[in-house]
Amino acid sequence: MAIIEITENAQEKLAQLLESKSASETAGLRLGVNKGGCAGWQYEMQVAEPAEGDEIVRNGRACVIIAADSLDKLRGCQIDYSDDLTDAGFKINNPRARRSCGCGTSFEPDDEPEGSGAEDGEVCGGGAE
Repeated sequence: MAIIEITENAQEKLAQLLESKSASETAGLRLGVNKGGCAGWQYEMQVAEPAEGDEIVRNGRACVIIAADSLDKLRGCQIDYSDDLTDAGFKINNPRARRSCGCGTSFEPDDEPEGSGAEDGEVCGGGAE
């Protein structure tokens, strides 16, 4: 199994993003996960340089960096880019997620006991009032 897959659309948008930020040749979209969010773990993304131990997936100018401490939770994911009017941005399709929150920023891994987060499709935190 590949570490991650980067769709063609995500490759194009990521290359454009890195160019617009005048990122160095070694910088990329750094992905990680941390405890939090309504489903137990939340995704984090930022343009950054790799840290020691990170995994790097490069396709042309598109570069995705997976934080070393997040590799187990992100292995096998697909990175895509959505052009939806109300929800544009990079998306992580995680086959190892038992469930995800409605906003798509947090998930519960299939290798952990079920938690008390939001149910699939339920919107969590920060909704418009």
